[in-house]
Amino acid sequence: MNQRKVLEYYVLDVFSNESYKGNPLSVVFTDGNLKLETYQDISREFRYSETSFVYYSTREKALVVRSFTPIGIEIDGAGHNLLGAVCGALLKGMPIFDEQNESEPFVIMKHSAIPVTVSIDSDTFSPMVQMHQKSAVIKQEIPTYKIAVALGLKIEDLDVNAFVPTIVKTEVAHTMVPIKNSQILNSFIPDSQLLIEISKEYDFEGFYCFTPAEEGLDHIVETRFFNPIIGINEDPATGTAAGPLIGFLTQKKFTKSEKEYKILQGVKLKQPSMIEVMNREEDILVGGSSIITMKGELYI
Repeated sequence: MNQRKVLEYYVLDVFSNESYKGNPLSVVFTDGNLKLETYQDISREFRYSETSFVYYSTREKALVVRSFTPIGIEIDGAGHNLLGAVCGALLKGMPIFDEQNESEPFVIMKHSAIPVTVSIDSDTFSPMVQMHQKSAVIKQEIPTYKIAVALGLKIEDLDVNAFVPTIVKTEVAHTMVPIKNSQILNSFIPDSQLLIEISKEYDFEGFYCFTPAEEGLDHIVETRFFNPIIGINEDPATGTAAGPLIGFLTQKKFTKSEKEYKILQGVKLKQPSMIEVMNREEDILVGGSSIITMKGELYI
């Protein structure tokens, strides 16, 4: 009888320091690359929006991360998939930065080095990880009526200050969609097929719907995210969209550079997530914490 290979995994709740909040991510620890089919099978079995696979490369002197959706698409970009993978490796005690220059830690994803900054939360003693995304590039605007129809809303529901639906890219291109208030944000049910058609027509991935928060709250905006083109109907926390949003808001003078803000996401899904963001001159920081909620073994 063949001995099956055993791999350890964690399930972390990302962009949260409480279990069963935030965005759940399975992180599988391997000793190198697996077959493409194996990555896809495991990701389909977990059924989370993404599953990350990690190992420490002695050649690269870095943690190598690969992430897949349940429908088998490999993704890149510094989102919850990367944040959770780095937190998981650190919480497991892997010395992933020991052989690197202390001032420039990084991880590898899709053969690219992604800079990260790690600190320890003084209350929880858990790692806080900030991912460095490229500066935001504002691309084209999309007619408001098209997105309103796809979201099942009226055009005036998308009327916020001078914002219009706009494609913005740091790592991944998403459309920033202004919504009038939190009540409207949390009430609509989008038509996934129409969203996919718009994504294909304008060549971008997801829809990051945002509304300015009321004065005095901890967060600057509240958001919901839809990316049906890669199989995510709704996501409770999206780092690859939070970066473009803070870049967009800063360029529109709604927020300031070099200042940290918080984005609240996932309320509708009862998985509230807090994403910390900062637009800087040379890059954008997207960060937060993660907590291990499950641990186990899988067999291949």
